[in-house]
Amino acid sequence: MYKKGDIIKCTITGFKEYGIFVKVSPDYDGLIHISEISESFVRNVNDYGEIGETIYASIIDVDEETKHLKLSIKNINYKVDGKSMEERDTNGFLPLKENLNIWINEKINEINKNT
Repeated sequence: MYKKGDIIKCTITGFKEYGIFVKVSPDYDGLIHISEISESFVRNVNDYGEIGETIYASIIDVDEETKHLKLSIKNINYKVDGKSMEERDTNGFLPLKENLNIWINEKINEINKNT
């Protein structure tokens, strides 16, 4: 039913200092471990949602026997649509990422011409 890499909707059911518990379906539940919440330091898991809130998560492991999913919200827009940050970034940092080396080389060439 669920497979690794899928982006799914889930509902937050609880918080512990080590992660966020979610309900995925009547049969499946999941955990978003603190290490799978953000690339940066997570001071308080409660800052990433509220009980009853629907979010998106990426499946990193499925245990069919216990009907438990290991989930991640790193690098996805977990509150909006579950798309990766690069997929969603049309006006933000993606143009910078794509053009930074070009701009650096242009500036170096300009500086070299003036010396």
